[in-house]
Amino acid sequence: MPNGFGYGGYGYGYGYGGILYHLSRLIGETVTIYTTSGGQSGSGFTGVLIGVNPSFVTLVTGQGPAPGCALGNTCGGYDNYGGYGNYSGYNGIYSVGSITHIPVYMIASFTHNTL
Repeated sequence: MPNGFGYGGYGYGYGYGGILYHLSRLIGETVTIYTTSGGQSGSGFTGVLIGVNPSFVTLVTGQGPAPGCALGNTCGGYDNYGGYGNYSGYNGIYSVGSITHIPVYMIASFTHNTL
């Protein structure tokens, strides 16, 4: 760990006052986590916090679309190129969502809404 900080030491730990303690209380909430890195990643990551462990925190940063045919029928769109519609696939839906894993030692700060 940089600067001699360990996971159990002040700042990172699950004990009262540690960043992991505070983050673990916010699972399921939207947070913005700022990192010590530069460029785009230094501007922060906003998403729903879904996991906290001693090494990483995990955010859902982009939600994928809901199923277009929830009951498993073809909805008439799977006719060409091996059953997946045209070459663009799935009627033009390209996003499947995204998850961001942030190393705990790179977290500079975080923010969240009041409850």
